[in-house]
Amino acid sequence: MTGKLRLGVLFGGRSGEHEVSLMSARSVLSVLDPMKYEVTPIGITQEGVWLTGTNTNGEDTLDAIRSNRLQGLTRVTLLPEAGQSVLYAIGNDQNGQRLSALTELDVIFPMLHGTFGEDGTVQGLLELADIAYVGAGVLGSAAGMDKALFKDVMRAHNLPVVESIVTTRAEIAGDLEGVIAKAEAVSPYPLFTKPANLGSSVGITKCYNRSDLYEGLMEAAAYDRRVLIERGLQKPREIEVSVLGNDNPQASVAGEVRPAADYYTYEAKYLDDRSELIIPANLPEELMQRIRQIAIEAYSAIDCSGMARVDFLLDSNTQAIYISEVNTIPGFTPISMYPKLWETSGLPYAALVDRLIELALERKADRDRTERQFRRRR
Repeated sequence: MTGKLRLGVLFGGRSGEHEVSLMSARSVLSVLDPMKYEVTPIGITQEGVWLTGTNTNGEDTLDAIRSNRLQGLTRVTLLPEAGQSVLYAIGNDQNGQRLSALTELDVIFPMLHGTFGEDGTVQGLLELADIAYVGAGVLGSAAGMDKALFKDVMRAHNLPVVESIVTTRAEIAGDLEGVIAKAEAVSPYPLFTKPANLGSSVGITKCYNRSDLYEGLMEAAAYDRRVLIERGLQKPREIEVSVLGNDNPQASVAGEVRPAADYYTYEAKYLDDRSELIIPANLPEELMQRIRQIAIEAYSAIDCSGMARVDFLLDSNTQAIYISEVNTIPGFTPISMYPKLWETSGLPYAALVDRLIELALERKADRDRTERQFRRRR
């Protein structure tokens, strides 16, 4: 491939993490080398409309999506047709809507956190369109996103996770007392209630009693039809590791989060500057290496690729390690743990972004080696 790479950066989306996605995308866009990339920003509104361009106030795509001043932006779409790799503009004429080719794209960088972006849905579209893209594929994205399924995969690989059960919105609505009884059988309080498919601590509640549990179940069920209920550790340390690579992933040094709140809430992550990020984490060398190795094992277990941040809970009393989750599109803001861990490990932010794009192209080249038609053996 010669000349500049035609790169689409995809952000926003129909998710409770919409605002976080905009912050991450702004950071990525700010470090893309114009000598290497021809960049097309593609914003998705919270209603699911894809847009690019400049609005009538002169705001670029990202600022227009953020301010919800959309007039003047161009509606765009990708077609699920292999071999096109074209971003189409959606226009109107006397015969109704029409499509016109806007630009070809060599690779997509999804900065979509949460549902309809980090869960395999967009990845499926990009697979159908046969476009290279940054990050995990359909399987890795879906398995990493669904906290309940992820725990089952970890257990199947003998990797440590805390005790948990799964319930549904329908069960909560139909037999709340029964769900409460099953939750209280998991462990003594505190318990955590979490939407099975979401990130950035959206919809998560730490429950110290039955009243909290009622409210936590309702909160989680508002964000997803499946709800995870898990044992809360008494004095956990929150440890995070960044993983990078395709078939031969590497792990960064581990870092520790000391949240300003009782746990690492949405507010503590993005709105409150009192949370501390300690990089590298103050851990014995043997424990540091063990956590890094488990991070790679968890990453590989869900067939992840490109990037992920693996989050751990370390029991302060017993020193037991538990995998909390794998974030396949981790936060990419300047204060986010994923890029900061790699920077401490010797890979600066801009170089990290370049490497992720290279990994996307490598994985696309590997996919292209796969036979799509049956060949009779001779």
